[in-house]
Amino acid sequence: MSKTLPFDPATLREKQIIKTPSIPVNQYQSDFKKELKLYGKDRLVRAYYDMLLIRKFETMLDTIKKEGVYQGISYTHKGPAHLSAGQESAAVGQAMVLEPEDQIFGSHRSHGEILAKSMSAIYKMEDKDLLSIMEGFMNGQTYQVIADHFPGKDVRDTAENFVLYGALAEIYAKKTGFNAGLGGSMHTFFKPFGSMPNNAIVGGSCTIAVGAALYKKINRKKGIVIANIGDGSLARGPVYEGLVLSSMDQYKTLWEENPGYPPFMLNCFDNLYAMGGQPIGETMGYKVAARVGAAINEYSMHTERVDGFNPLAVADATARKKELLLKGEGPAFLDTLTYRYSGHSPSDAMTYRTKEELEAFRNQDPIVAYGNYLIENGVVQQADLDRMDTLLEEKMRMTLQITADPKISPMVDEAFIESVMFSNGSVEKFDDAKPVLLQSLEENPRVQQIAKRNRYAYDENGKEYPAARQYQYRDAVFEAMVHRFSIDPTMIAYGEDHRDWGGAFACYRGLTELLPPSRFFNSPIAESAIVGSGVGYAMAGGRAVVELMYCDFLGCAGDEVFNQMPKWQAMSAGVLKMPLVLRVSVGNKYGAQHSQEWTSMVASVPGLKAMYPATPYDVKGMLNYALRGTDPVVFFESQKLYGIGEMFVAEGVPEGYYEIPEGEPAIRREGKDVTLVALGPALYTAIAAADKLAELGLSAEVIDLRWINPLKYEMLIESVKKTGRCVMVTDSAERGSYLHTVASNLSRLAFDYLDAPVVVAGSKNWITPPAEMEEYYFAQPSSILDAIHEQILPLPGYTPKHNFTDGEFFRTSRKGV
Repeated sequence: MSKTLPFDPATLREKQIIKTPSIPVNQYQSDFKKELKLYGKDRLVRAYYDMLLIRKFETMLDTIKKEGVYQGISYTHKGPAHLSAGQESAAVGQAMVLEPEDQIFGSHRSHGEILAKSMSAIYKMEDKDLLSIMEGFMNGQTYQVIADHFPGKDVRDTAENFVLYGALAEIYAKKTGFNAGLGGSMHTFFKPFGSMPNNAIVGGSCTIAVGAALYKKINRKKGIVIANIGDGSLARGPVYEGLVLSSMDQYKTLWEENPGYPPFMLNCFDNLYAMGGQPIGETMGYKVAARVGAAINEYSMHTERVDGFNPLAVADATARKKELLLKGEGPAFLDTLTYRYSGHSPSDAMTYRTKEELEAFRNQDPIVAYGNYLIENGVVQQADLDRMDTLLEEKMRMTLQITADPKISPMVDEAFIESVMFSNGSVEKFDDAKPVLLQSLEENPRVQQIAKRNRYAYDENGKEYPAARQYQYRDAVFEAMVHRFSIDPTMIAYGEDHRDWGGAFACYRGLTELLPPSRFFNSPIAESAIVGSGVGYAMAGGRAVVELMYCDFLGCAGDEVFNQMPKWQAMSAGVLKMPLVLRVSVGNKYGAQHSQEWTSMVASVPGLKAMYPATPYDVKGMLNYALRGTDPVVFFESQKLYGIGEMFVAEGVPEGYYEIPEGEPAIRREGKDVTLVALGPALYTAIAAADKLAELGLSAEVIDLRWINPLKYEMLIESVKKTGRCVMVTDSAERGSYLHTVASNLSRLAFDYLDAPVVVAGSKNWITPPAEMEEYYFAQPSSILDAIHEQILPLPGYTPKHNFTDGEFFRTSRKGV
C-alpha cells in the first residue's frame, strides 16, 4: 500500500528513543461498597457459588480418575483430565462481566472456563431463551435426560444441571454430551452460551479467536472474543502470529468504511508452570508475562498483570479491556496471575515443585479467601456457604449418576462418527445483509478485460490464440471468487500480498477496485495466523478464503491445516461448520523450498476436502463448488498453469455459474491400450506422452483425476477394464505420493482386469533442483513411456531414456532416494 502510506526517509532516519507504556501489576484495590453497588449482592454471592461449583466438578473428575469411585458411584474414565483447581477465581471473575454474545476460546485445561462462562450466561438470559436453547440443542437429547432425571427447581436451576451434565457427558464420551462425546475433555464447549472450542494444541486458540473477532468486526456483530491460554503458550509462534494479525495498523489506517481493531483479547491464565517447566526463571526470559504485549504495538496491547486470586480484580480488568475493545481500540492482553494445585494431569507426580510452595499457595486458596471476604462484609454467613457446599455435592452426585449410567447416557456408534466428518452443506450466503462492493461488476476493469478474451484456447481452425487473448486459469479463479463475493456479504479473502498486487500470481487483480479493505486485505507474513484465523472466522459464522503463496508453506501452518481445519466439524458433532477454502499455490522454478507438491500430506488427513484442477473450466467449476459448501477445502493450484487457456472443453468456459460434480475424474482423451491417470499439471505431461504413444501405435486413455478427496473410482475401473494397463503421473515426489494410494486401491478394485501392475511415475525423491535442472526432477513424457516399456508392455523399437527397472528401484530404495 505504498501509494497511500508513503515513507519519508528523513523522518525515518531521525534520532529518537522509543518508550513503551508502563505495565500495571496487581493494581486492584478492593472497595466493598463500590463492588456491592456495581455488582449487587446476588452476583457477588453467585461468584462464590460458581467458584465452588467448578472446584466440586473437578474434584469429582479427579476422584473418579484416580480412585474410580465418587460418593459411592463407580466409573472408569479412560480419557484425560487436565484440572484447574486453584484457578477458579480467575475463570469466574472473567465471566462475571461477559455477556452471552461475548465468546471465550480455551485450552486443554478449560473445564472451569466452560462452566464459569455458561453459569454467567444462564443468569443473563431470559427463561424462554434458555428453554429454547436447551430444547433445540442437538435435537433436545441432552435436555431430555435432564428433564427426565435431573430437573431443577426453576428454569435457571435446570439450565445449571443441563450444563453440568452436558459437560460431564462430553468428558466421558457420551452421546448426550455437548459434542456427542467426540470432543472430550480437552475440546468441550457450548457455543450458545459463548463458550467456544477449547484446544488441545498449546496456544492453538489464539489464531482461531482472532478469526472469530474478525468475524464480529467485519460483520458488525455484538460482543468481544477472548483467547484463554496458559503462560507456557507464550513461547509458541502461532500465538505471536495471532497477536500480530490482531494488531495490524491497517484497521485504523485503511479500513475507512469500518475502522477500528477486531474486539480481541488474549488472556493468559498464568499459573506459573507449563507442564513441569517454569516459564519464569527457566524456559522464558520475560519475568512477568505481561511484558509480551510490549512487543506487539505502540500501546503494548494495553497490557497489565492482574491478581487472579481475586475474582473481582479479574472482573474489573476484564471490564476495562472490554470497553476498549468495543470502541475498536484493542487488542488487549491480560496476564492473570493464578496457580494450579493439581499436576498437569492425574499422572503428574509434581516432582518439579516443592511441597512448601504448594502449601503456601493452598493457604491462599481463592475460594476460601473470597468466602471470608463475603462473610467479613456481612453478605453471607458461614452457614450459607455450607448450604452451597451441600447443594453442590448433591448436584455432582446426580450429574455423575446419570452420566455413568450407560442406558441413560450411551455412546454414539461408528456410523455417527462417519456422518459428522463432513457437513456437505450448500449455502449461498451466511447473512442477509447486502454485500459491500465499491463498484458494480460491470464497472470492474478486470471483468471488462476478461469479457474480451476467448474462453476456448483455439479458433475455429484449431489454431491456438495468443496467450494474451485467452481466458486463463487465473481468470477462472477470479470469476468464481467474484461470483461469491457479490452474493455472500460475510465472504472475505486475505493472505500475503493480496491487495494492490492482486496476489502473487495475479489471480486477484481487480479485487482491490471491487472490494473494501475489510473484505479483501493483506495479512502479515504469518501462515499460522492466516489459516488459523480463517478457521475461527468460519466457525464463527462466515465464509473465508485464505491463501498460502507456496505449497511449501504448508509446513509453516501445519497445525492449523492438519489439526484445526479438518477436525472441528467432527469434534463438535456437527455443531460447527467450516466454510473455509485454503488456496495453495504449488510452485516450480524456485528450487527446493518453493517448488514442492504436498498433496499426499493433505490427502492423509481425514476431514479435509481437497482438489487439484488442471484446466480453467475445472478451476471455475470446482472453486464454485468449494465456495458454496460448508466444509474445509484445500484448493491446490499450479503455478505452471496460471497462464494457460481452456484446451479440452470446446464450448469454452461458461460465463455463468456451474459446478464440477464432487469426486468425479474427467476423461481428457479416449483410448483402448493403456490408461494414463494424472493429477494437476501432470495432465499435460500425460497428454504429451499419449501423443508419443500414438506414434508407436498405442492408444492411450488420459484421465484427469482432479479430485483428491472425495474421489470416485468407477471411471478409473471402467477405463482399466478396457485397457488392462495403467500408469499414474504426478508432480509430487514418487515415494509417498497420493497417487500410490490411488494405485493401490485401483489395483485391488480392478485386479481381475489388469494385465500388469499399476505404475506411478512421479518426481524424483530428491530436493527440487533449480529451474535449469527441473527436467531431471519432474516426470516427463519420456518417463511415462519408459515406465510402460520397463514395467508394463515392451514398446517396439523404443529405447528408454530413464531407468524404470526393478533393479533401479532396489538401488534407489536402498539409498533412500
